[in-house]
Amino acid sequence: MRAVWLREFGGPEVLVPGSAPDPTPGPGQVLVDVAHANITFVETMFRATGFGPFAADLPLIPGNGVGGTIATVGPGVDPALVGQLVVTGTGGTGGYAERVVVDRDAPIPVPPGLSLDAAVAVMADGRTALMLARAAELRPGDRVLVEAAAGGVGSLLVQLVTRAGATVVAAAGGPEKVVMLRAGMLDVVVDYREPDWTDQVRAAVGAVDVVFDGVGGTLAREAFDLLDRGSRMLSFGLAGGAWADVPADAAAARDVTLLRPRPRPDELRQLTEEALAMAAAGRLRPLIAQRFPLERAADAHAAIEARATVGKTLLDV
Repeated sequence: MRAVWLREFGGPEVLVPGSAPDPTPGPGQVLVDVAHANITFVETMFRATGFGPFAADLPLIPGNGVGGTIATVGPGVDPALVGQLVVTGTGGTGGYAERVVVDRDAPIPVPPGLSLDAAVAVMADGRTALMLARAAELRPGDRVLVEAAAGGVGSLLVQLVTRAGATVVAAAGGPEKVVMLRAGMLDVVVDYREPDWTDQVRAAVGAVDVVFDGVGGTLAREAFDLLDRGSRMLSFGLAGGAWADVPADAAAARDVTLLRPRPRPDELRQLTEEALAMAAAGRLRPLIAQRFPLERAADAHAAIEARATVGKTLLDV
């Protein structure tokens, strides 16, 4: 089968297309013919440095989320599953390939009315956005700063914040992303690359009640300074290279609650199923703005690292 190999850590060019043996499902497993592979920012960090929750023994085929069709099943698995459209995690690796084998309980059926590519786009980002929105306990009238609001998770968070009746303060990096967000008629849109972006937020809404921090680093500290007393800051990413550097005593002094939700595996599955159902009902709309063929996984990683992408990036297998 066709696959993409990672044999050494480094720049995007270390992702090299090649061949791999066809996997065979064993007892309690299913084989999925992959149509689309999800790409997350943490996968680019893993490729570059080995950082992240994935297995680091090289060589390996990267990729942790795919969508496709159950093609065959192993011993002890109901053959009625064959032909089912599903999304599934791979356990950390193996997703940049034509076929994957996973435990029979790993795949999640794609709800009727939802396209397979949209399901892949929602699988990880949707459950993350839903988890964060619930942990924040959003209320009507809250002023909510969404960092990286033009990204995969950010664009879905914007929808959930709006649905909760809160005021969206969307922050994105670069004029093109700002233009895109303003076209969506959001309440406040700022370019966090501009040195006075926090002043723009203060002029528009004063302080904010919630920060969804997917960037970390310096930007997260600047966002923290915008928070009102008794507010909440939720960190879920480190696109800036480091987690938010907000001392606990600084948060306590202003009665700010710092949260980094970590759901259990069963909660992750439940969140994924709910995000897929919301997408099928039209209540979550993923933006798939970049698509690359499997062999161009290196180009996809390069685009993400260059901050040249909006919404979701998929590999079409």
